[in-house]
Amino acid sequence: MEILIQRFYEKYAQTHVDSIRDFEKKVDWNNRVIGLKGSRGVGKTTLLLQHIKKNYKPSGKILYTSLDHFWFAENRLYHLADIFYKKGGEILFLDEVHRYPDWSVELKNVYDDFPDLKIVFTGSSLLHLEKSRADLSRRAVLYNMPGLSFREFLNFQTNNSFRTYTLQEIVNNHVEIAVSVLEKLKPLEFFQNYLKYGYYPFYLENIDSFHQKLSEAVHTVLEVDIPQFETIQTSHILLLKKLLQIISSSVPFKPNLQSLSMRSGISINTLKKYIYLLDRANIISLLHADSKGISNLSKPEKIFLQNTNLMYNLAGENQNIGNLRETFFLTNLKEVGTVKAAKTGDFFVNDKYTFEIGGKGKKQKQIKNISDSFIVKDEIETGNDNIIPLWLFGFLY
Repeated sequence: MEILIQRFYEKYAQTHVDSIRDFEKKVDWNNRVIGLKGSRGVGKTTLLLQHIKKNYKPSGKILYTSLDHFWFAENRLYHLADIFYKKGGEILFLDEVHRYPDWSVELKNVYDDFPDLKIVFTGSSLLHLEKSRADLSRRAVLYNMPGLSFREFLNFQTNNSFRTYTLQEIVNNHVEIAVSVLEKLKPLEFFQNYLKYGYYPFYLENIDSFHQKLSEAVHTVLEVDIPQFETIQTSHILLLKKLLQIISSSVPFKPNLQSLSMRSGISINTLKKYIYLLDRANIISLLHADSKGISNLSKPEKIFLQNTNLMYNLAGENQNIGNLRETFFLTNLKEVGTVKAAKTGDFFVNDKYTFEIGGKGKKQKQIKNISDSFIVKDEIETGNDNIIPLWLFGFLY
């Protein structure tokens, strides 16, 4: 166990707390078991270490470790918790829990057997975390950590402290909010860079290697996470990669499952399952006409990549601008509300608002007679009436 303590102190010393994401404040750290989930690369490990350094002195009462450490090849998680607890340990921070077999069962036993021990864990594989919910029901409070919003990106890049706005605040006061931002900077100067590399905070380490690291993360999801969760033939993994390429350059992708089934030799129901798995793994986003009854066998109206960084990663600079705009909008709105495919317009949000997305020349005719409808325009700094700048929806979280 000494090697785990040594590694923890090394990481503690190397952790900087000058730039901490606002997400840290959203977590109620008083809960006895806390789970932070999110796609690979969104910064869960960094946030965990920053929270530790910000709030605790290095001592025997605190321990951080990653469950992919070789120590766990011959030792059990339960054994670690037992020793740590008996030596006066109070809070156990466990990273990459999905790398450890049967982690949720052992975590349940730790919870039951050591009533004074608090546990915080993270996992990158959403599939495996959701599968373990039965073991952790009524025990763990789970938080979903997204990538950086455009607001957070601006704060990191410019040392500002822009706050979040609710969707209602934006639709009611978007001119006033946009002007308050413009008093400090020109958001469109930063917007294209955000679309290319700003969603994942590891861009701060090295922009030049950003897309190489993102490609590695995507391949790990396709080749490790999904196959571990659901038995998939190697040839089918190649199909998933081709599917992502199609989605990244489409306007957006409207799935013709019959055609895909004929081309691939995979049944329609199996294709639906694979699409569902990609969605749960935070690689794609599915847009349905109705949020009721969504399952791994329901056909979506449209398929998007989960964020615009993935679009540039999979298709380079060869992007459809309309798809980029809609992907950015959907990524942000899904974090704060329910989003469906609109009967007229592009998106129907929270069963109330209709949004039509476009460039600065977008007209009103499609939504002219619809109440609570808005035109969302790219390439403008401020709007007026029911015209809202696209970048401003990056301030929702």
